[in-house]
Amino acid sequence: MDSRASLALTQPQRVSEDLIVRARDMLASARRIVVLTGAGISAESGVPTFRGAGGLWKEFRPEQLATPEAFAADPQLVWEWYRWRRKLVSDCRPNAAHYALARLALERGGMRIVTQNVDELHTTAARELAGAGDPAPAIPLELHGSIFRSRCTRCGTRASGQPASSESQLPVCEACGGSLRPDVVWFGEMLDSAILDEAMDHARQADICLVIGTSAVVHPAAGLASMTAAHGGSIIEVNPERTPLTGAADISIRATAAATIPAITGAAS
Repeated sequence: MDSRASLALTQPQRVSEDLIVRARDMLASARRIVVLTGAGISAESGVPTFRGAGGLWKEFRPEQLATPEAFAADPQLVWEWYRWRRKLVSDCRPNAAHYALARLALERGGMRIVTQNVDELHTTAARELAGAGDPAPAIPLELHGSIFRSRCTRCGTRASGQPASSESQLPVCEACGGSLRPDVVWFGEMLDSAILDEAMDHARQADICLVIGTSAVVHPAAGLASMTAAHGGSIIEVNPERTPLTGAADISIRATAAATIPAITGAAS
């Protein structure tokens, strides 16, 4: 029998105090922690999946718009979709899990947040809690970019905020005049190698990989926890649903992030 039995709960509402204490003690004693977050943590902030009823935006699915080919064929349509998405996400706020992770990273050091999300809610939480201090320890590595940034297709310059554009005029780079595109990783594109390498370095060095709200099926992000385990570290999973990672986790908690992360990080009142 595997010596590190996975402690998975079948009912998200019934998280035992013993399980919370064990996870909290593991985090408290770890020298280095890497945190991987997915869509589940932001769903509790009301971030939509952009699929809607029937999985469509107008007559399009996300897989038809979030591609280099779609942008090349109709950049105006793609920008229209992203302007709509930005408006929806801008109305969302960090939840208790975002704040708890930011607080832990700012207070203890030795922790790196890695996210698959493009909503910048981790960054918002970090800046709010840091106040006049330095938010850098709680600013995540964004594996898939940010919906609120644009990137020049010619020179690579990145810019935050809504680029000037209209239905008849596409946004252009202020540095070189090239076309701007959303600074996100689209289907069929590779992740930024420098960001991925940094995330993998943190995973290999971590004593614990805390995986929150991710299906653990999208690679290479899904492999970060396995890297931690392969180098002698432990895995703590928080997800309402069982995932492919559950069997390998030292502790797997069937619960939502906002209900659990403050407790296991010691941020709960």
